[in-house]
Amino acid sequence: MKIFVVAGELSGDKLGGALMAGLNALKPGIAYRGVGGPLMAEQGLSSQFPMHELSVMGLAEILPKYRHLKRRISETAQAVLDFQPDVLITIDSPDFCLRVAKIVKAHSTIRTVHYVAPSVWAWRAGRAAKMAKVIDQVLALLPFEPPYMEAHGMRCDFVGHPVVAEDVASDEEAQEFRTRHEIGEAPMLLALPGSRRSEVTRLAPIIGATIERVLAQRPDIKVVLPAAGPVVDLVRDATADWSQQPIILDPTGLSQAAASAEKRAAFRAADVALAASGTVSLELAAAMTPMVIAYDMNWLSRKLISHMLKIDTVTLVNLVSETRAVPEYIGENCQPDQIAKAVLETLDNPNAQNAAMSCTMDRLGRHDEDPGLRAARAVLVGLR
Repeated sequence: MKIFVVAGELSGDKLGGALMAGLNALKPGIAYRGVGGPLMAEQGLSSQFPMHELSVMGLAEILPKYRHLKRRISETAQAVLDFQPDVLITIDSPDFCLRVAKIVKAHSTIRTVHYVAPSVWAWRAGRAAKMAKVIDQVLALLPFEPPYMEAHGMRCDFVGHPVVAEDVASDEEAQEFRTRHEIGEAPMLLALPGSRRSEVTRLAPIIGATIERVLAQRPDIKVVLPAAGPVVDLVRDATADWSQQPIILDPTGLSQAAASAEKRAAFRAADVALAASGTVSLELAAAMTPMVIAYDMNWLSRKLISHMLKIDTVTLVNLVSETRAVPEYIGENCQPDQIAKAVLETLDNPNAQNAAMSCTMDRLGRHDEDPGLRAARAVLVGLR
């Protein structure tokens, strides 16, 4: 069997590595070609070019590289056509991957599978119809996504979310973290302003102002801020004027395993988290850490998205559990006074979110087969 697989960023490489591990377990001897990172390389992929070339976000970043990316799209599509695989699997990165699939479909009948459904349940519902023209099957991370894809004629399999396969720190590791950072039994607030420069720049001042208000009521609180490697220096600059300097977890110089273990321990040790919107809410739910979600964007994006949104919450824990247990402050509601009040209320009633977080993990497949293996099985069944 021959499979061509494409991932465009680190999260896609993680999904791809687990998927390929599942495929190798179910059907040894697969010949792979494609684009991916180190985790996919471990499973037998020699990437056609460095995956990081595709990891660009936002209009300002894409425009200078547009011609290069366009060449990479054509090059990748031609490689698929030359290889003539049994299936082309594209992973997330829709701006790149779906353009590759479009060219492949225009010149062949090669089966196409896309891993990670677009969030058409939230906004831009028309993406599903466009996607159906070039994609035969979708592998979904969230349990409520298949009907949206199937309505447009694509096969869609819910395969579980990768968060359920990740390790969670033990109580002992959490206590060791507190001891190591001299937190002791003090209340601990985890600040998570995001991993992208634009997020940190916009959210750090809001989070800092929120923490000032929280500290006015609870001066004993210790603040811990796990920073992504590319934004560590920016985080230090952005928090330099906070009245209480946060304990910044800097992954620089640590192995990936050590950095991940430190972050997991922090998640487990925290009494409450103040986090940017995104999959981080699922990581916190896995650690059973109650949270408050806050997110803002520039004025134009805020206005455009507010008119397109079809849901009343963007927090995945709320969506998956079908509750509104996690307080969120998005856009014009992302105000320090409101957020601080919610943080203090969450500290006073830390168990209020437990049922929603546990339900979320169960619905994402916590007690089921590993998501990578489920995804591999779905791909093979779809080929029959």
